Amino acid sequence: MNPLPSALNPPHSRPWYREPWPWFLISLPAAAVIAGLVTVWIAYRSADGLVVGDYYKAGLAINQTLERDEMARRLDLSASLKLSDTNLQLELAGRLEQMPSSLKVHLAHPTRQGADQVVDLAHAGDGHYRGALSSALSDGKWLIQLENPESSWRLNGVLHTPMTEAAVLRFAGATE
Repeated sequence: MNPLPSALNPPHSRPWYREPWPWFLISLPAAAVIAGLVTVWIAYRSADGLVVGDYYKAGLAINQTLERDEMARRLDLSASLKLSDTNLQLELAGRLEQMPSSLKVHLAHPTRQGADQVVDLAHAGDGHYRGALSSALSDGKWLIQLENPESSWRLNGVLHTPMTEAAVLRFAGATE
């Protein structure tokens, strides 16, 4: 018996899993699935909270906010804030008949709501106030809002940590 010519008898083929092309084609969707899982993990680990949770109420309160800025402008208020470790020192200046017995400072991180702090400052005489942070501030930019206990006026400013000079707080629209 004559064996078939080699052209009609295909060479011994390898199983599919030994070929490179199926693995290449499988690797493309597999890489997309892995990238998607990594993205979900990153989003979960670094979830940013909302700065303002109730936008409707915040919109309704805008007139009260403007009135507070206007009151600070009429009183010509300004403040200088210094930070050493976790101790805050503030000097308030303006045309106040009587200095408030306490002030409230809101320190807000622009992107990390969980790092925000509220500090009560006690009057130490002659327009000076002192208070302590609950924890040290991380390096970076912080938004500051200072208000009296009645919330009738407010001052705003920006603090850059680590601090090299005092942060100046002014009413909205003030120029330096």
